[in-house]
Amino acid sequence: MTTLLELREKIKIFMGKYDIYIIPLMKFLLALIAFVMINGSVGFMEQARNPSISLILALMCSFLPVNMIAVFGGILVLAHAYALSLEFFVIAFILILLMVLLFFRTAPQYGYLLILTPMAFVLKVPYVVPLAMGLVGTPAAAVPVACGTIVYYLLHYMKLNTTMLSGTETESMQQKITYLIDNVVRNREMLLMAAAFALTLLIVYVVRRMSIDYAWSIAIGTGAVTDFVVLLLGSMVMGVSLKVLPVLLGSVISAALAILLQLAVFSMDYSRTEYVQFEDDEYYYYVKAVPKVTIAVPDKQVKRISSQKKQSTARKKTVSAKRPVEHSRTETRERLHTETRERVRR
Repeated sequence: MTTLLELREKIKIFMGKYDIYIIPLMKFLLALIAFVMINGSVGFMEQARNPSISLILALMCSFLPVNMIAVFGGILVLAHAYALSLEFFVIAFILILLMVLLFFRTAPQYGYLLILTPMAFVLKVPYVVPLAMGLVGTPAAAVPVACGTIVYYLLHYMKLNTTMLSGTETESMQQKITYLIDNVVRNREMLLMAAAFALTLLIVYVVRRMSIDYAWSIAIGTGAVTDFVVLLLGSMVMGVSLKVLPVLLGSVISAALAILLQLAVFSMDYSRTEYVQFEDDEYYYYVKAVPKVTIAVPDKQVKRISSQKKQSTARKKTVSAKRPVEHSRTETRERLHTETRERVRR
């Protein structure tokens, strides 16, 4: 525990000194990883799949607001959708346009969630996103989390149905439209995931805002259980084939990651809780004060002595050692001269 707290304080100090360089670097890496994953998953347009395009866009995003990563990512997805199928491009364009308008209207400060949520799905830990945002975000974050879920299923559908979507037969036009409506717009698994994540985020937010001891820990446990139960019951009600074991393991791993997030941003010492009560002319105030767990980072200073300083120090010591000898010799000579003069006078 102490090691983690010391590491947290060191990271805060380091970020405070070099944030002007670290933030653009983090945006560059996030954008580059997102664009590479999009091209690797649905890279149907040869020009857009060029690595230099991803690198140039990532460099631009490092100096632009973080929401531009989502905008460039949406443009890249639409380019690949156009190369795959005109019908799918139209439906993808309408969905992305609606999500962008809804996102910028409700939660423009959470643009990175449109990128991190699909990444979490690829890493098999999507359940950590609603838990983490319920702890550090606001209820408005439920909108970009749900939109990010839709983006993942959109890309997943493009990848799994490449052959059907790229067909050029005229009689398959109606079949394409039916498939797109049923599997993209009316995808039950996608709707269930989006609803479960939004509900989990809201419950975690409400619980961690309560004035109770260990509110964050209780919120993490409640959110993990809520997410699992909603997905399990929703799969039975909506007829979605959901694998229980991966969902359970993902929920446990996500809860562990959320606990690490709690240690990083919200460490409280409930053993030293204080209660204060006072009043003014209009209100009574009941205040509960819980101190944060803080630890002083040891400041190690290493003094280096160069070879020139060592030589000068050694010379000073030699001179100081010789001075008493020279002083004693001078006194002896003066004493001998004095005795000789007295003898001559006699």
